[in-house]
Amino acid sequence: MISRKFENNSNVTGKYIEKLRKAKHWSRATLSNKLMILGIDINYDGIYKIEKGRRIVKDFELSAIAKVLGVTETDLLSEFRKKLN
Repeated sequence: MISRKFENNSNVTGKYIEKLRKAKHWSRATLSNKLMILGIDINYDGIYKIEKGRRIVKDFELSAIAKVLGVTETDLLSEFRKKLN
């Protein structure tokens, strides 16, 4: 069976997203609301699952999350990219 996970996570950005969100003192609901303004519908539970690595992050979601957090998509992937080297 082919695994669709990396280190038992469905995404590689969740922990960093959580770190950035907490640094801004935002709740998951706040992040969700900011994404909804951009037309990206990820509810509180979806944010939780992303941060815990239990949910895949689609490319357009990653881009929107980066935008509202004030970083680039590359920034969100930086820890993973280090592991590839």
